[in-house]
Amino acid sequence: MNPGFVIANGERKNIPFPCTLKEFLISLNLPPQCVVVELNGDAVPPSEFNGKPLKDGDHLEIVRVVAGG
Repeated sequence: MNPGFVIANGERKNIPFPCTLKEFLISLNLPPQCVVVELNGDAVPPSEFNGKPLKDGDHLEIVRVVAGG
């Protein structure tokens, strides 16, 4: 594993590579089915989280989906 980082919601997060988007979300205790993710400015469908490898220096915007009224 190689050390590196991503920027998630403006915060630098050190992570080991290789790492998929799903693995990263789980490491943050964020259930992948409960978030919307933008990776380097592009929306990522939840069906692609498991196969989407992160790269050193990637920028993510993660929004937690909350139900209610």
